[in-house]
Amino acid sequence: MSDCCTPDGSCHTQTETKTVYKVDGVGSAHCQGIVAKAVGGLDEVKAVEVEIGTGLVTVTTAAEPGEELDKLIADTVDEAGYDFAGRAAV
Repeated sequence: MSDCCTPDGSCHTQTETKTVYKVDGVGSAHCQGIVAKAVGGLDEVKAVEVEIGTGLVTVTTAAEPGEELDKLIADTVDEAGYDFAGRAAV
C-alpha cells in the first residue's frame, strides 16, 4: 500500500467530479453501449453511466470539466452518431 505523498513530500488527494450531460437518441441498450464506450474511451474520463430513454450521461472525471472537455465529449458523441444536447440541468 502506498501513501498519497510524492517524492518531494507534497501530498494530494484524488477528487472526482461528476457531470451530467444530455444525449438525444439513446433509446436502447445498444445505443447505451455505443455512447458509454465512446465517452468512456476518453483519457480524461474515469467512469461513465448512460441512462436509456432519458439520454442522461453521467461522466466522472478527476477534475472539474471545462469548456475544452465539454467540446471533446460533444465531438465524441457526434462522431458516435448521436446528438449532444449539452449539460443537463439536474
